Amino acid sequence: MSLRGLAFAVGLVFGLAALPAFAAQQEGGIPEGTIITPQNWQTYKDFMPDGMQALLSGQLPWKVPADFQMVVGPTHDYPVGKEYRANTEKYAGTTKIVDLPDGRHTVKGYVAGMPFPNPSEPNRGYKILVDEWYHYVPYLICGYLNSRLTDRLNNVTYNQALLVYRRLSHISDYNQPITNPQSQGIDYSEYTMLTAPEQSKYATDLTLYYDDPTRNEDVFLFIPALRRSLRLSSAARCTPWFATDWSQDEIRAGSYNGGITKFDAKVLGEQKAITMVSSPDPVLWGNWNNYYQPFYLPRPAIGKWELRDVYKLSIRRIPSLRSGYCYGNRVQYLDKQTYINGWTDLYDQNDKLWKISPYLSIAVPVPHEGMQIPTQDFIAAMWDVQNAHTTVTITNDDHGNYNRHNEECRNYKGENFDDVKKFSSTAGLSEILR
Repeated sequence: MSLRGLAFAVGLVFGLAALPAFAAQQEGGIPEGTIITPQNWQTYKDFMPDGMQALLSGQLPWKVPADFQMVVGPTHDYPVGKEYRANTEKYAGTTKIVDLPDGRHTVKGYVAGMPFPNPSEPNRGYKILVDEWYHYVPYLICGYLNSRLTDRLNNVTYNQALLVYRRLSHISDYNQPITNPQSQGIDYSEYTMLTAPEQSKYATDLTLYYDDPTRNEDVFLFIPALRRSLRLSSAARCTPWFATDWSQDEIRAGSYNGGITKFDAKVLGEQKAITMVSSPDPVLWGNWNNYYQPFYLPRPAIGKWELRDVYKLSIRRIPSLRSGYCYGNRVQYLDKQTYINGWTDLYDQNDKLWKISPYLSIAVPVPHEGMQIPTQDFIAAMWDVQNAHTTVTITNDDHGNYNRHNEECRNYKGENFDDVKKFSSTAGLSEILR
């Protein structure tokens, strides 16, 4: 185990020492130590997302290896950061849903923390969607994404991208204001720059989401060959992200990136669902050999699966905006403790299954906040079942390290990623090749 991995493991042990084992005592479920295999998986299918059942059924292009195993371990308790919890208590009740004339919804009065800590009718599904959109996330995340792309002919390509994601408004973190003085009306920024392969290096995608939810996000693409950036249409949400199977609407932590004014949501149910949120060493999940091929679910070396309480949520575009949009339905399995999504099944406009996406967010230590799940540290895949394409993306740099968070980003690999102008504004795109 690497030194970084050892520190991670020690933090994991001490982070769990004082936590109540509330989830392990829940009635029903799958006993710890159970090994799920291709032979017995149907016994536990009630705890599996629909897409996982489809994969294990053997009816999709990717066949389950004979040695496939999912080892079930204890359910972990990873409460969100104390500042987020404090802001939830302080500002609970200030957020209101506003109906717009064209059938959309928006929110008014949101300050910080969870907008609807006890979502109830009316509009319960939409309230849960808003809670997901504003779930806790470190105000600054920096690190690397590594993706493996496989087409229907089993041709494999790789890319790597630097990511710098930042919350500029509604912040709930240690020693931070709720609104960054440099926010200029921006709520959240997503900066990703390709660092490999060489022929694509420096291509950069910058998305800016505004504090006013009714304002369309702005997407800018820096093209090295042109030495300038282009502003993309806000309607181009279905375009592939850097030639992968991800679209612009799936690249936020939690695999939902579509905003809250274009969609409505309905609760399909509440259940326990199997997922993975803990791994003893980030080096393990950064090693491609630790995945079952060809569909790249984790081997037991990476970690144990666990049952977590989730909302099963159906998310659809509002009728006035459905024309031309790629997905007819997005079904998510949303963790009740963190409001981060762990699995997505995507359906086309005819409600036929199109894509399946596990999004295994791995808990890592965040300065002053302890072990956290919503940090953009993940093992994720997007299986296009209609076109037999696969993209697998993991967060891990060249030395097996997970992402950095908050003040850790001020000196990561010799660069200060805590630079709002450079990484959260269009002005920074003009500095890429200087």
